[in-house]
Amino acid sequence: MKKQILYLFTFLILVSISCTPKKGQKTLSEGTVKDIDGNIYKTVKIGSQWWMAENLKVTHYRNGDKIPCLTEDDEWDRPTGAYCYCDNDTDNIGKYGMLYNWFAVNDERSIAPEGWHVPTDAEWQQLVDYLGGDSVAGGKMKSTGTIEGGDGLWLDPNEGATNESGFSALPGGYRYNHGVYDGLGINSYFWSSTESNGGNAWYRYMYNGNSDVYRDDSGWKQGGYSVRCVRD
Repeated sequence: MKKQILYLFTFLILVSISCTPKKGQKTLSEGTVKDIDGNIYKTVKIGSQWWMAENLKVTHYRNGDKIPCLTEDDEWDRPTGAYCYCDNDTDNIGKYGMLYNWFAVNDERSIAPEGWHVPTDAEWQQLVDYLGGDSVAGGKMKSTGTIEGGDGLWLDPNEGATNESGFSALPGGYRYNHGVYDGLGINSYFWSSTESNGGNAWYRYMYNGNSDVYRDDSGWKQGGYSVRCVRD
């Protein structure tokens, strides 16, 4: 009987040790959220914020109105909400989600799932600061692996990518205001909901060549960037 108790006690200690995070190791709180189209996204808690861990791919505003899908270059440059998919290739929707112009991001009908919103510039900065600042946060946010290595969606070298945060940033590239696509596999561009001036808004971007997160106020409102949402 004493041996059995000793074995049980030893087993419980081993289980406790194996389930306890090692020093410096972070545990992730994860969940899901559904948009009005029925798409289900993974979510992750980073600091005190809950973020979508996948790029938005909704095609309707929260009230059910359709968001126009504009694929032709000459119709993309317009001051009303619209979306497209990377390189006009439908195979990219499942990988990278959609690209939206800022007018869709800023529409009062909202492109975010119920209970969520497109982050402000300040909310992006809160995330970056929590992850250690501009020079290291990108590596902690980028999904790992490379296209060349067959284990990711970034082009080589995907420098510094650990995805320690669980944010899983994807290199969906961007679309210029005149309609041309660029940066697929190289850059993650994400809108904020914060306007910088009449023609531009704040955004964040990451690059396959380093671990930085860049903050910029020159995003053309007619440009196409990826969208991540944060919980209200």
